Amino acid sequence: MDAHVAALARAAGLDKALAEFPDDVEAAAAQALHNAHVIRIPTAPAAEPWPPMRPGVGLGDTL
Repeated sequence: MDAHVAALARAAGLDKALAEFPDDVEAAAAQALHNAHVIRIPTAPAAEPWPPMRPGVGLGDTL
C-alpha cells in the first residue's frame, strides 16, 4: 500500500479498517483517486450544492 494512502486513512480515523481490511482501504482509495476529476468544486464557497433542508420542502410535498 502506498504510504500516502495509509497516512490519509490514519488521518481520517480509519486505523481499525486499515489494520483489518487493508485491501479494502486501498481499493476505496484507488476508486476515489480515479474519480476525483468528476467532482465539481463549487465556485461560490457559501453556496450549497443542494437545496436547503427545510420542513415541508421535498418528498413530503407529494404525499
